[in-house]
Amino acid sequence: MSKIKMLCVYSALLGTALQVNAKEGMFTPEQLPSIAGDLKQTGLAIPADSINDLTSFPMGAIVSLGGCSASFVSEKGLAVTNHHCARGSVQYNSTPENNYLEDGFLAKQIGDELPAAPGTRMFVTVDFSDVTNKVLGDLDDDVQGRERYDLIEANRKALIAECESEPGFRCSVPSFFQGLEYKLIKQMEIRDVRIAYAPADSIGKYGGDIDNWMWPRHTGDFSFYRAYVGKDGKPADFSEDNVPYEPDHFLKVSAAGLSDGDFVMAAGYPGSTNRYARLSRVSYTFEWLYPTYLDLVGEWIDTIENASEEGSDARIKYESTLAGLNNFHKNTQGQLSGAKRVGLVPRRAEREEQLAAWLDKNDKSELKQALAELDEVSAQQMQMNKQNFWYNNLSRAQLLSSAQRLYRNAIERKKPDAERESGFQERDQIRIKEAIERIERRFDPVVDQAVWQKMISMYLEQPEENRVAAFDNAVGIDSATTKEQLESKLKAFYEDTLLTDTESRAKWLTASPEEFEKSSDPFIRLAVALFDTEMSIEDKSKALSGKAAALRPKYMKAIIEWQKSMGSLAYPDANSTLRVTYGNVTGGSPKDGLIYEPFTRLEGITEKDTGEAPFNSPEKQLSLINESQYGPYKLDDINSVPVNFLTDLDSTGGNSGSATLNAKAELIGLLFDGTFESVNSDWDFDPKTTRTIHVDSRYMLWVMEYVDGATNLIEEMTIVK
Repeated sequence: MSKIKMLCVYSALLGTALQVNAKEGMFTPEQLPSIAGDLKQTGLAIPADSINDLTSFPMGAIVSLGGCSASFVSEKGLAVTNHHCARGSVQYNSTPENNYLEDGFLAKQIGDELPAAPGTRMFVTVDFSDVTNKVLGDLDDDVQGRERYDLIEANRKALIAECESEPGFRCSVPSFFQGLEYKLIKQMEIRDVRIAYAPADSIGKYGGDIDNWMWPRHTGDFSFYRAYVGKDGKPADFSEDNVPYEPDHFLKVSAAGLSDGDFVMAAGYPGSTNRYARLSRVSYTFEWLYPTYLDLVGEWIDTIENASEEGSDARIKYESTLAGLNNFHKNTQGQLSGAKRVGLVPRRAEREEQLAAWLDKNDKSELKQALAELDEVSAQQMQMNKQNFWYNNLSRAQLLSSAQRLYRNAIERKKPDAERESGFQERDQIRIKEAIERIERRFDPVVDQAVWQKMISMYLEQPEENRVAAFDNAVGIDSATTKEQLESKLKAFYEDTLLTDTESRAKWLTASPEEFEKSSDPFIRLAVALFDTEMSIEDKSKALSGKAAALRPKYMKAIIEWQKSMGSLAYPDANSTLRVTYGNVTGGSPKDGLIYEPFTRLEGITEKDTGEAPFNSPEKQLSLINESQYGPYKLDDINSVPVNFLTDLDSTGGNSGSATLNAKAELIGLLFDGTFESVNSDWDFDPKTTRTIHVDSRYMLWVMEYVDGATNLIEEMTIVK
């Protein structure tokens, strides 16, 4: 069946109102009218067709930070997100003398904000359209491998180039349902983003890695950015002359809050889920990839901590990296635990047997054959990933990865822009420059060398067939290399390079390939030596991706038809585009004897407090709690100010900072985490254990008013009482 015919079938399926589980599903806004009945039954007080437009209220107030979500809460460009989403910018501005991580930061008036870390962006969606036919065109199944990959990429680049002909916008063409559908999304790219307010780590990161993914939780995970533009209202680089951005839409903030059982929905940009992954990939991930990553990341964390003293400038530089690594490590542990608890592998095997039986029953042998071919391609991809895993991790050393990126950029810049690799076109040059600059406050040569040595040591332990001769020869290592010999070789790299200096790195942005090839800098020489190997790996990977691109849409077509036959609506896996999930405030019992209440209280902070990080609440806050100073933010049901609350919403990474809205689309909190038992829902949704953690708007306002004196921001927002 042609792609166009497949799309017609798909569109007809989505056009039918279907029954869904209100707790499961990261729905695209345009799907919401199809489930309007369930939304209303769950508690939505406004029409579903009033929230399905990405550019109207309230969805127009939701923005992407490129990895986190945020939402405008004033007409002066004030946007609220999670503390851990803005923490990298706070860290970038911090020094031992002005440690904003420890002390927090508040701009008491507009114009006093701190510039966010280089590369920080706000993306405001202004247009959205289906471009599937323009991407896939008349591609037949006989167009395979690298040719198919390149044709799809060329079509996407052409659409993006046309869309970005107007300066100040960033466009993308993400795929949905694994390539069955493509959408063109146009977003205003706000480049001048500043920190308006971030509470201290003792509030914003209260509980630290110990409480991460855990309940009960008492974390004030919120911060505020402010978006700035030129005086003409268009995106501009940082300038003292810029003015606050005036969004078309912003959210009202509810101080009335929620009660147990109330309707909630979250709108944000979840990163990725794998609900439709085939059994072979599930087995590969949970039996090899995740256990391997646990070992690697554990060693990585220990290496950074051992190479940087607590409180030193080196440790401050790596705080953001350590937070991300610790989060990933604990999440992966939860993934493995959850997969074992629910029997993920046998459950996925059972699902595939049921799908195969349905295909046989409905005489869909063509689709069944496509699934068999897809499994074979996936097996080749996974084998390739295994073989290159340890080699790929060698670029965890920042100077090596920077040198490789700079050399690739020099080679790509010689090509016509449309023929360059994505990530190296003219539209990407400013991002490459900012990445080079950002290293300044996130790099220490002693730590970087220690990380590189650890990665090489683990690489050298692998079988010979998983090693890369080009790397071994260039560095001068083999299986007999001792720890002392390796340390000596790597020390020479760091002593003889100039890439530790920001200005020196920046010079390579405009250098020619020939200049790279003549360089004596050891990291540059290594990048040049590895280039052919990198391109060979990339070519094989793209060829396999091209084969999969012809097969995955057929698999999703089978899934959509099968689920429709059972009366359910298929939703696409998360892909960093705007999604809506909905449900209710609710506690839970993930296992026997363990009861989760729906709210935590201020008093829980004092119960946990030890005076030492990560349980070191500010003395002012402890005094306010001991005096029961609740102000107008008390929830009578719990006789205190609620700090965090639980819902049964469906979420994943990237949802951090998502606006949590009540039945009237007013902001009542921010989504920031999930419980340890629910992280496995990235792969398999379990309504019994899936719970999402939010910071309550009442706690946010309480901290702002009574602890940090951020009354100027409260006055700026529209507070609904």
